[in-house]
Parts: sequence; structure tokens; C-alpha cells
Amino acid sequence: MAVDVGGLHSLTRGSAEDAWRLIVDTVVEIASKPLAAGNAPSEVIRRDREIGVLDHFLSSIGWDLWQSFGDTVERTSDRLARWWTEPYDAKALLILDGLSLRELPWLLQGAKDRGFTLHKVTANASELPGETNEFAQALGFGSRSQLQNNGGGLAHKLQPAHTECVDMPWKDCEGLINSTPNWVFWHHWPDSKVHDGAGAGQGLDILTRDAAEQLSSVDFWAFVERLATGRRLVITSDHGYAATGYFPDADGEVGQFLKKTFASGRNTTSTSDAGPFVPPVVLQVNNVHGVHLLAVGRWKWRSQGGYPTLTHGGLSLLEVLSPFVELSK
Repeated sequence: MAVDVGGLHSLTRGSAEDAWRLIVDTVVEIASKPLAAGNAPSEVIRRDREIGVLDHFLSSIGWDLWQSFGDTVERTSDRLARWWTEPYDAKALLILDGLSLRELPWLLQGAKDRGFTLHKVTANASELPGETNEFAQALGFGSRSQLQNNGGGLAHKLQPAHTECVDMPWKDCEGLINSTPNWVFWHHWPDSKVHDGAGAGQGLDILTRDAAEQLSSVDFWAFVERLATGRRLVITSDHGYAATGYFPDADGEVGQFLKKTFASGRNTTSTSDAGPFVPPVVLQVNNVHGVHLLAVGRWKWRSQGGYPTLTHGGLSLLEVLSPFVELSK
């Protein structure tokens, strides 16, 4: 589905719920189309720019929709807590840290090729700001690291479950899965790759090639099959990421304000003024995670050491929407 003028106009006529439903469905439709390894880097960039039309709408005439995002689009943490109560004999959750909708095609194609049944493919909202700790805390964990070596405890929302959190090769991860019925497995990839490549030129190209390799590998799908054996499995993420290497520069007063507010980031803990700009380039969010200022839309700015080419924590669609894939075998 191409994003056209008529579609954008329809977003301004209905309710916030209708607008967000259309936006999320459109982004999932654009992002989920099959990919081939040979043309993936250029095609992912093309799709990123197509989704950028919606980001431009949401940072210009539709900016007030961001005010309703946290209450209108179901959060991944809430969706998982709800899913965990469904009457399956055994469940498994695989959280791929920082996985965005850009990587969704590899999951869909891999599942189909390997005989999995796909039950649900959609997108949910990250916490605001879209950061790892906020997501872990929304699930009732102190932090991501708490899950390591079955340390999740008895206070989190996904009870009962064996927990793990590692940054290991998929083959080694497969070996960690025992016969415990319910599993919550949090893997550091691709967020570890996002930050490794954030300063390396156009980092999206590097990450896209790595995602094609990782999510098409025999070892990854052997690990997924081990998790899914006898269990209903969901693959999701805590947040996505913004390909800020392709964002335009914010110059003049806007650029100076963003640099002063965020340095080289996309959010900050602050009750300060969100600035005088209309439409705004910064929004204040006050929720269970505290009061934060978040950058709105697709901007980067000059900062000491250079602004990262991949990052997260602000308000653009591919950093605040996470894939939700439910499957079984």
C-alpha cells in the first residue's frame, strides 16, 4: 500500500483510534512484504522512506496524534501480559532486543519455509521512551539482565516462566532450552549490532545485511524450533530503531535546541520546556516511567563526535513499533 495524499487526509477526519489503526496497519503492510538478500539493503531503504511520509505527517499537521499514542496503540508489554494468560499448555516468548518491523519479512519467510504455522502478525507499541529498561520494568523485571540464568523471580507478569538473557550464538542458545514448559528468552541481538554500527557511515546497510544472514540461518531457526517444540511461541522486541543516518539535518534554532536538549540522543529525563516550535520538534511524555522529553519525527543534528546513524528512544514509527509474531509447529 503506497502512502498517498488521500490516505493522509483520511487520518485527519476520524478519531485518534481510527488514525492509529490505519497508520499501524499501513506500516506493517509496507514492512512485511518479502525480501531477497540480494536487494534487501536498497529495498529496506526504499520502504524506510515510504514510511517516512507517515512520519512527516505525524511531525507536521498530525503531530497531536502522538499525544494519544501511548493510550491508543496497545503496548507490547500489555499485549504480552494478556497473551500469557491465554490457555496454552506451554508458552515461549523470544524477545529480540531492538528488532524493528524492517526485519519482519525474514521471520515470516523463514517460518513459512520451515513449516511453522503463523497465527498472528501485527505490531504493538514500545514503552515511551522506547528503551530497554522501561520495557523490562513494564513486564515487572528490574532490568533485562535480571532474566539471566533463570533469575527472573516471582514478581514479573509472565508467571510461571524459566528466564534467560544472553548475547550468544544461536547454536549455544538452542542448547540452553530445557523441558520447562514456559520460557522467556531475551537475546541482545540486534540491538548490540545497532549500537556497534551506529557510527559506521550508513549503518542501516550493515544491519540489513546482518539481519538477512542471522534470520535466515540454520542455527537461528533450529533455536526457534527448539523454543516452539510443544509450545506456542511469540517473537517480539522491546523497541525498534531509527535510521537517523538518513534523517535530514535540523539547522538554525531548531538544531541548536535539539542539540542542547538531547546531545546525541533522542530522549532525556526532564520537566523542562518542550520549546517554542509549532509544529513541535520535542514532546513531553508523562507516564509510569516518569517525565521525559522525546524528539519528534525524523531529525538529526550536529553533536560532538557525530550524531549516531542508528538509535532509538524518540518518536518515529519504526522506533516505537515492535513486531508481534505468534507461531507454532
